[in-house]
Amino acid sequence: MNNKTNEKVRIRLESFNHELLVSSCRKITQTLNSASLNSVGMVTLPTSKRIYCVLRSPHVDKDSREHFEIRTHKRILEIYSDSDLSVVDLLAEMELDSGVFCSISIS
Repeated sequence: MNNKTNEKVRIRLESFNHELLVSSCRKITQTLNSASLNSVGMVTLPTSKRIYCVLRSPHVDKDSREHFEIRTHKRILEIYSDSDLSVVDLLAEMELDSGVFCSISIS
């Protein structure tokens, strides 16, 4: 009797630049589609914005302010595969773009 358990690998990608994030997702999906996997799915998470307010002149005019924002774009890739194939080894060999934060969880 051959018992194969499906393991789920979840890859969370974050970046300030959405173009780098999309190209990294494409690289991962192309690499994993060449291997024999059950399924690969991508989930787009909401973009978080952090807005900073800075006084232009710290001593004189309190009404003169500048606003800066940082947007963090996020994606999750879910991979379902057999336990025979080592998905983590395939992902460790890949080189992602600099500026993309990647975290991998296995369940």
